Amino acid sequence: MNPYFDIIIRSAAVYFFMVIALRFFGKKELSQLNTADVILILLISNSVQNAMVGTNTSLYGGMAAATVLFTINFILKKLMFKYKKFSDFMQEKPEILIHDGNLDFKALSKLNISSDELKEAMREHGIEFFKDVKLAMLEIDGNISIISGNKNLKQTHYKRKRIHKNLAGIN
Repeated sequence: MNPYFDIIIRSAAVYFFMVIALRFFGKKELSQLNTADVILILLISNSVQNAMVGTNTSLYGGMAAATVLFTINFILKKLMFKYKKFSDFMQEKPEILIHDGNLDFKALSKLNISSDELKEAMREHGIEFFKDVKLAMLEIDGNISIISGNKNLKQTHYKRKRIHKNLAGIN
């Protein structure tokens, strides 16, 4: 069997495994990384490297694996853009966390977002009190966006500290 065909199959399998794992564990995991999360990402990347290239540690083997990952990612993005049902399957929906100053405790619990994390995001947006939040949402990319104010709506957007999803081969 062609060693590069083996790399293609292995890389595709690892890519789809990672997509499923990230879909299962949720978008919040991508947006709010602590020390343990960074260590996990580094260990995962190290552990799946050998699963993708096997014993082939050549430059061409690494380039073949990277090419497969970029190609699959490109195809998935095109499919998600073209087919809404596929996009809905691949990505979670935005979640409302606060609406007109009222916290959605059910959503916060489901997403494992603590009140301290929500308050931190509000402070990052320059908002002190829950009552001042018109709308707070956990976006599909894992960031929390907040719209505040009553008469003059003011939207702020803060990019949570995170490792780029591109490192995991996912956009």
